[in-house]
Amino acid sequence: MTITAINTPNLKVDIRGRTLAYRSLGDGHPIVLCTRFRGTMDVWDPAFLDALAANGLRVITFDYSGIGQSSGEKSMHPGALANDAYDLIDALGLDQVVISGWSLGGMAAQIALAVYGQRISHAVLIGTTPPGHLAKPAEQLFYDTAVIPEYTLEDETILFFEPTSPASVAAARRSVARIAQRTEGRSPPVPLAWAAENLGSTPKNPLFPADAVMDALKTTTIPVLHVGGDHDIIFPVENWYALNQQLPTTQLLTFPHAGHGPHHQHPLAVAEYIASFVRNTSK
Repeated sequence: MTITAINTPNLKVDIRGRTLAYRSLGDGHPIVLCTRFRGTMDVWDPAFLDALAANGLRVITFDYSGIGQSSGEKSMHPGALANDAYDLIDALGLDQVVISGWSLGGMAAQIALAVYGQRISHAVLIGTTPPGHLAKPAEQLFYDTAVIPEYTLEDETILFFEPTSPASVAAARRSVARIAQRTEGRSPPVPLAWAAENLGSTPKNPLFPADAVMDALKTTTIPVLHVGGDHDIIFPVENWYALNQQLPTTQLLTFPHAGHGPHHQHPLAVAEYIASFVRNTSK
């Protein structure tokens, strides 16, 4: 049987008083993916994961502490999520890892870069926010939609794609169908009431008040790639462009007519960009 993202087995490792559930796909340079708000291992598009593996990366997804199939105390603080990622890296004996994160997970990845940079070769940020004051705030639409108990296709399109683009709407339909293909060993959903309480109900500015992380981004030698859509309703990509010439190793890749999940709209292209970035840049 061919191992793909749809049937990769669930694995577990015990570290620092809790059990972290994870999946590993492919061989090569390890990339650890920190997931989004209300996310588990099962919210990643399998086409994106399979394409990363096909491009020579060992793809590792996991459930945060207390979430999905992992035990321990749950938290939505990106510092705690960064510790989960580091502990998993440590438990698996990995070094010079590509740390990656989508949305909330992108904040965790930035903290990991700042705190655990000695174990990190590259950082790949997807649909996330830089630290500090924002040139363009989030839209209320995200806060109203993100706490709906069961996302419909229309909700997914609003949150992660671009509803005004027929091509993006069609891509949303395909991505949602691919994600639903895994039927066994799925992680339980994130508790909605707890997630909603931590999210809040209105946009904030800054969303990610972390001066130390901004300092790290301004001084690091680690290559950083941000992949975004040109209409991200929670983390506008304009906030990265506002930092032009301040972040010496950060590259920006922005897809037109795309939203908060460009890697789900363009799974093969984004995977190939990431793999090329890892192959062709170094500290």
